[in-house]
Amino acid sequence: MKITRNADAAPRGEMSWETRWDGPDKGLIVSWERGREKRREDPGLAARAVAGELVVLPWKGGVERAIKARKYGPFHYLAMWQGLRGDPLEIDTSAEVTLVCSKFGVSVTFTADDSKYRNAV
Repeated sequence: MKITRNADAAPRGEMSWETRWDGPDKGLIVSWERGREKRREDPGLAARAVAGELVVLPWKGGVERAIKARKYGPFHYLAMWQGLRGDPLEIDTSAEVTLVCSKFGVSVTFTADDSKYRNAV
């Protein structure tokens, strides 16, 4: 399923937990909206994300140091990261996305398959 929102979309406002997290997008839009909020709260963090750094966020997928192993994270990280960068939300949940952290050179694959990242550190 493709989940999209324009970069200039207005916040959706108050919604129930069920609507935000159990709706068709499974919380990706609310994660992206939170990324947009973090962009306003922490411009330095946003600048690092714009530079291609996979910064540490509440979701797994951020990179703290160089590692040799492949790393995985949920699409929620990718959604929040896109919002933090000021990008539109563009996620196709049927296809994994791999990004490389510009700071550490670590590849991170974002996926809907939680078994790939569930027990990761």
